[in-house]
Amino acid sequence: MRHLKSGRKLNRTSSHRWALMRNLVTALLRDEKIRTTDPKAKELRRWADRVITLGKQGSLHARRRALGMVQDKAVVRKLFDTIGPRFKDRPGGYTRIIKIGRRRGDAAPLSLIELVAGSDAHAGQAPSSGEKKGRRSRRKKAEEKASA
Repeated sequence: MRHLKSGRKLNRTSSHRWALMRNLVTALLRDEKIRTTDPKAKELRRWADRVITLGKQGSLHARRRALGMVQDKAVVRKLFDTIGPRFKDRPGGYTRIIKIGRRRGDAAPLSLIELVAGSDAHAGQAPSSGEKKGRRSRRKKAEEKASA
């Protein structure tokens, strides 16, 4: 039984998995958007959200913990100076995973994982402008223009 065994193994040893996640977190924070396989992206989301939470805290202890995870000091500086304050009011969910198809060589499912914009705090809610943008409303607009 696998009770209380969280995280994906990704067919790697624990040291290889640790190094892989450190590299992926560093690349994601540096570039703010990377392309990888679906299982790696889903596992990276857990790690990246923890590191961004450290960036939001802003303390010396949090900075040292982030330096233990992220391999580049310039990326840690960016995390604490720009990325952390950007998500100051957001309670979680700092990354977005978009499935982009299959890899050409081995047909592995690929995803794009990116940091969401800090102002997207209410991005999942419906627009409050009243008018839904769809095919029907465009058709009505075209009819109104034709009759006018």
